[in-house]
Amino acid sequence: MKYTFISVPALGDKQNTFLNIKGKLTDYAQTYQFNIPEFKIGTLDALVVLSDDLVKYDTVFEQSVNKMADMLNNLMRGQQANLQDQLLVNDKPIDEYVTTFQWNTMKYRTDKSLQETTGTLSQEVTAIDNIMKNKMNIYTQNKNALQTLQRKQTGNLSVRNLNGIVKKQHCVLNSEFLTTLIVAVPKALYKQWNNRYETLTDMVVPRSSVKIAEDEEFGLFTVTVFQRAVDEFCHKAREERFIPRDFTYDEDALQTQHRELEEASATEREQQAELLRLTKTNFGEIFASWLHLKALRVFVESVLRYGLPPDFASVTISPKPKFEKKVDEIMVAQYGRLGGVHGQSFKNDNQDEILDHDLQSVNDSSYRPYVQFELEFEYERR
Repeated sequence: MKYTFISVPALGDKQNTFLNIKGKLTDYAQTYQFNIPEFKIGTLDALVVLSDDLVKYDTVFEQSVNKMADMLNNLMRGQQANLQDQLLVNDKPIDEYVTTFQWNTMKYRTDKSLQETTGTLSQEVTAIDNIMKNKMNIYTQNKNALQTLQRKQTGNLSVRNLNGIVKKQHCVLNSEFLTTLIVAVPKALYKQWNNRYETLTDMVVPRSSVKIAEDEEFGLFTVTVFQRAVDEFCHKAREERFIPRDFTYDEDALQTQHRELEEASATEREQQAELLRLTKTNFGEIFASWLHLKALRVFVESVLRYGLPPDFASVTISPKPKFEKKVDEIMVAQYGRLGGVHGQSFKNDNQDEILDHDLQSVNDSSYRPYVQFELEFEYERR
């Protein structure tokens, strides 16, 4: 999705200028009025500074829009929904919002200075970015905690939760001196375990090891040792590539485990739903701010390029497929005179009356003799 915003001198008749451009491009593009109100202008020096600032803000706003769309896409992964249908601005599809743009005078009063309005837009986008970053961090932490719990249910015997696998009868309980250790032994090391476990350290109860479970990679063995020998036994076992599990038998642990998993799942679902709602809303807010910023850029550049009082017509152009170059050629041919010696060698006796402003940070190949900015947003890149 790509739109080009162009402004040219209106010569006192904005509507006729718009209709003239629309007529020239009718076979090659959809053309819409880009309605920009008049603002408090201030000094030209201040506008020059603001013009440079707007370039930076434009980049930041575009990045924020793309981050929000990526976030929504990630949250929707696995759902039977089209991302394009979810990306709305003021409850409108993006294309409709751009082509029917109206300045929001309730939020951004035109009696405020351009600098104040720009500052307000920037503060809003920054605030939304910070809120969403914090929300996403909290959601990610809880999602990771849930995934950790889920992995413990599905991993191999060296990592998975042992509640429900180790039974009461497998453990020595309520002994003042003895305790039962649970060790995951790789299948290839069964013989080594049976030959070595009794001598890994002192105070191991002979013939106390029993295999209680097995999966494709590990067997789970019990071994009874004196409590004072636990640390040394575990250390020696690791040296032999056996994996002592940190486990204490608890009759209620299995129910606690199920409850924790259900609670973590419920929390993750609730937070995802809230984050999804916030992301949809805030995408629309940031995209609207971005388009308002584009309007400010067109206004500021038009005043600097064409002079005072403001008298220009601004349009939104959406070229038809494969006609972008043709649209550019038509516009340059129609308005090349505005650029003087830069305007594709177009001559005009009155060109000295029109201010030529080169504040757009473009190289010679992309210079246009009229004000031009673009808005590009790709669904496909996601």
